[in-house]
Amino acid sequence: MARPRSEDKQEAILAAAIALIAERGLNATPTSAISKAANVAEGSLFTYFKTKEQLVNQLYLELKRELAGVLLEDFPKRGDARSQFRHVWDRYADWGVVNPDKKKVMDQLNVSAQISAESRAIGAAPFAALETIVKTNIAAKVLRDLPVALVVGAMGSLVEMTIGFMVQFPEQAQEYRRQGFELLWNGIAC
Repeated sequence: MARPRSEDKQEAILAAAIALIAERGLNATPTSAISKAANVAEGSLFTYFKTKEQLVNQLYLELKRELAGVLLEDFPKRGDARSQFRHVWDRYADWGVVNPDKKKVMDQLNVSAQISAESRAIGAAPFAALETIVKTNIAAKVLRDLPVALVVGAMGSLVEMTIGFMVQFPEQAQEYRRQGFELLWNGIAC
């Protein structure tokens, strides 16, 4: 009879995967190293994840859910566009600074061919509300008439750059966060 699955073991496997992928890179992290770091037998790892690809897809979804939760927690639904964008910006920047390993792993998974189209669609779903906010504010002429993907991409790229400066220069982190947001806002607002 098969042993029951343990949430603690699954979480340990995912945590070990984050630490090792951040340190070594996705392709240089074998499942044997992950199971060893998680203190589980390699066979046990495959009880939870049939393949490494399944493990990294689950990890991708977990990180996407976490990030969406952080960005949308206490979201100012009735706020103006600037305060809504600033909320998302600040939350993303803070998450990236506080979770450098998770950010490194997310950066790798975002461009990995191992992430399935289904996982990408599921991972994008919680962010649909943010795209709607962009569309609504473009229609209201609060934001420039730009493609939604360009606005979202610009925000992502600028916040990633800003996180890098915040980490590199912690004594100026808040000023970089503010200036990065101003750079974004001045580029997308009417």
